Amino acid sequence: MFSLKRQVGNKAENLALQYLKKHGLKLVEQNYLIKGGEIDLIMLDKSEKNLVFVEVRYRANAHFGSAISTVNSAKQAKIIRTANYFLQKNSDYDDFICRFDVIGLESDLKCPKINWIKDAFEGV
Repeated sequence: MFSLKRQVGNKAENLALQYLKKHGLKLVEQNYLIKGGEIDLIMLDKSEKNLVFVEVRYRANAHFGSAISTVNSAKQAKIIRTANYFLQKNSDYDDFICRFDVIGLESDLKCPKINWIKDAFEGV
């Protein structure tokens, strides 16, 4: 059985996924997991030849910082390592430009404030 934290995380990821789809992105993979790292969403930006690695963060309130601010340099390094592994295993994306985005959801998940940062950090 899922923990409450995992249920909330899944709901936040699904809201982010629907939001990105409405903005023209197409899902490649959700919850890409390897030993030592996970990428919440891997998407294609159809308007450009971009492969987008998306980190989704949720905070019920911003008393201790925004959802976006929780993606620190250690978390970025894990995402970059995981993205490199994905790219090594999926040569179909060799000619794609890679981008790292962060989606922050805050407040109540029934009607969250969504903050999408494209190109939030450098990698690959």
